[in-house]
Amino acid sequence: MSVRRILTLVLGANLAVVALKLFIGLRSGSLSVLGDAAHSGFDALNNVIGLVAVRIAARPPDEDHPYGHGKFETIGALAVVSFLSITAFELGAGAVDRLVSGAAPPRIDATTFWLLGVTMVFNAAVAGTEASYARRLDSQILAADARHTASDVAVTLAVIGGLGLVALGFEQADAWLAILVAGLIAYAGFDVLRGTIPLLVDTAAVDGRRIERFVNGLEGVLAVRDVRSRGRRNSEAFAELTIEIDGSLTVSRGHEIADRVERELIREGGFRDVVVHVEPSED
Repeated sequence: MSVRRILTLVLGANLAVVALKLFIGLRSGSLSVLGDAAHSGFDALNNVIGLVAVRIAARPPDEDHPYGHGKFETIGALAVVSFLSITAFELGAGAVDRLVSGAAPPRIDATTFWLLGVTMVFNAAVAGTEASYARRLDSQILAADARHTASDVAVTLAVIGGLGLVALGFEQADAWLAILVAGLIAYAGFDVLRGTIPLLVDTAAVDGRRIERFVNGLEGVLAVRDVRSRGRRNSEAFAELTIEIDGSLTVSRGHEIADRVERELIREGGFRDVVVHVEPSED
């Protein structure tokens, strides 16, 4: 199953969850439930962004993008972070306003708890399935969206607990819970950011010393230097290095050694492309 197919299915599931949570929130007047609905709404919007990003990222390299379009998927993941940040801020601000103004508590009944439980179980199933396919397809956008959906489960669980306190007479519990939910959403954004920033700033995909040790063990290579790598290992990683060979070898033989180094690094190191420069040994 393709990344786009999975995102389309998850989009449909998220839209159904949003509709149900909006119904619950408007019915009860709960700020935390409405915040939970907004969180799920951004899940659906993120799915749309993901579909666009994945479609662009799947394009082959061209003259303007010789390294491919893989970073467009990373940009899509950053868009997820921006929407999470907006959600956290708006929800937290609304909760503080309710605490200051002393607004009436939400109206809670058994149906509210039952419907929220249904959405939580449904989201847990969606998050688990999406995370499984993210590992299988090595998709960053699926992994980011799965974390977002999983945070939705935590948010809904917290909302259920907070509404339970409201039902017991703690009228401000809903507002305080909304602040907690905002914090959970902000952390989910930070978690996604941790995985995307290294790719955008071209952090080394593999420790250069590991590449040196591996290449030094190949026939014909006398020394390795100037090792560089970037991208995501096992899918979109690139490497560049210089090898030293016996200066008395023919140009043809030197290219044979370089080609073998490239093939071995692609096969064993999981790189998409490797560029090897050949220099005669100084010794």
